[in-house]
Amino acid sequence: MQTLDTFYIGGAWVTPDGQATMPIRNPADNSRIGTLTLGSPADVDRAVSAAKNAFESFSRTTKDERLALLHKLLEITRRRQGELARAMTTEMGAPATMSHDVQAASAIGHLEAFIAALDGLPEEETLPNGDILTREPIGVVGMITPWNWPINQIALKVIPALATGATCVLKPSEHTPLSANIYAEIVHEAGYPAGVFNLVHGDGPGVGAAIAGHPDVAMVSFTGSTRAGTEVSRAAAPGVKRVTLELGGKSPNLVFADCDLETRIAEGVAECFDNTGQSCNAPTRMLVERSCYDRALQLARRAAEAQKVDDPAKAGDHIGPLFDEIQYDRVQAMIQAGIDEGATLLTGGLGKPEGLEDGWFVRPTVFADVDNAMTIAREEIFGPVLVMIPFETEEEAIAIANDTDFGLAAFVQTGDAARARRVADRLRAGVIAINGRGTDYGSPFGGYKKSGNGREGGVFGLEDYQEIKVRAPFVA
Repeated sequence: MQTLDTFYIGGAWVTPDGQATMPIRNPADNSRIGTLTLGSPADVDRAVSAAKNAFESFSRTTKDERLALLHKLLEITRRRQGELARAMTTEMGAPATMSHDVQAASAIGHLEAFIAALDGLPEEETLPNGDILTREPIGVVGMITPWNWPINQIALKVIPALATGATCVLKPSEHTPLSANIYAEIVHEAGYPAGVFNLVHGDGPGVGAAIAGHPDVAMVSFTGSTRAGTEVSRAAAPGVKRVTLELGGKSPNLVFADCDLETRIAEGVAECFDNTGQSCNAPTRMLVERSCYDRALQLARRAAEAQKVDDPAKAGDHIGPLFDEIQYDRVQAMIQAGIDEGATLLTGGLGKPEGLEDGWFVRPTVFADVDNAMTIAREEIFGPVLVMIPFETEEEAIAIANDTDFGLAAFVQTGDAARARRVADRLRAGVIAINGRGTDYGSPFGGYKKSGNGREGGVFGLEDYQEIKVRAPFVA
C-alpha cells in the first residue's frame, strides 16, 4: 500500500494544503494499492509562484545548457524505464510487455526526438526583409495529462517546456499518480533548478481549473476528453492565454480491395484493440470496400477471437482490463447501444471474458453492417470495440471517413500508391497511417475539428512553447 501525500514544488517534496484523499486502485482486480492526497487552489498558487520565480533565470539559459540537461534526463529515463512500466501496469492496467516496450519507451523516444529538434532549431534568424526573428520561451505552462497514456503525454508536454526554457506546473491524472511521481524524481535527479518543474496532484475541479484560470500561467496544454477540453478553454479564456488541446477521436480505417487484405485486416483489429482500445487515435471505424467486405468480416472475426485478454502483470501480447468501473460501464452501455440500433454483433459482446470476472476486463467486440449515423460510429467508445462499415466507391469512403466531429487520425490500406496519396490528401485528420506504417517520434501529433488544436512532438511541439519576437536591425 503506497501513500502519496506530498507534491513536488520548488525543487522539494512538500506537504500539500489539500486534505481530501482518494484510493489508488489496480484495475486488474479492483484492489486498493494506495492513497493519494488531492491538492487545492492554494497548492496551485504555490507551484505557479515557484515556476514564475524560476522562469526569470531558466528562460535565460543557453540552448547548449538545456541540451546538456536533456541528455542527463535521457540517461536517467533509460535507467528507470522498468520502474515507469511497472507503475503503469499497476495503476492503469497496461500489460507488462506493452507497458515497457511502448508506454514507458515513449518517454525515451519523445525525448530523443525533442533533443534532435532543439539542436536544429535556430533561436535567431534573419528574415528575407532584413528583420531579425527570435524565439523565446512562453513563460509558465500549466499541463493537464490523462490516465490512458500517462508517461507519453507527460513527456510530450514537460520535455518541450524544459527544452525551450519555459517552466511548468503538471497536474497528471489523479488515477495514475505512481508513474507521474517517478517522472518527477527523474527530473529532480537530472538537476533542473528548483521551480522549473512542479507536480501537483488533484482532480479537474480542484486543481485543473485552478491551473487553467491562473493569471500567472501563460499557456495551458491539455490532453483528455473533448468535454473537459472545452471546460479548460473556458477557464483559460479570461486570461487570453495560449491553449493547446489534444482531445478525442473516432478514426477511420479505409480498406480498399487492392490491399493485402489478410495482413491489413489483422493489423487494423490489433491496432483498434491495442491499449484495450483506450487510445484517442485508435482506428475504431473500419470502412471496407464492398467487393471484399464479406471476406473482411471473416478475417476481422478471426482476428478478434484470437485476441488474448489476460492479467496485465504477465508478459505477452495480450490486452488487459479497462482502467476503472466507470469506463467499463460506459463500454458496456455502448455495446448495448450497438445491439439496440441494429448493428450485427460479429463477435464479443456484453460481459467479461471467462475467468477474468474480478477486474474491469471486457470482451473484444466487432460490429458489422454499421451505419455511420449509429451511436457506435459517432461517439468515442474507448474500449476494444471495432465497427465495420461497407462502402462502394472511393468518393463514398472519403465522405464517410470525414463525416465525424473528430479529426485526429486516419488509416489507409491500398496497393495503389497514387490512391494512397490521393485519399490521404482529402482526409480531414492530422495524422495519416498508410499500409500499417504510422508516423514516428518527432512528427507533429494533433488533429482537426473537435480533436483539438496545436501539435505535440518534434519541432512543432517546441514552437508551441515559444513566443516569436521580431526586431528591426540596428541602423547607426
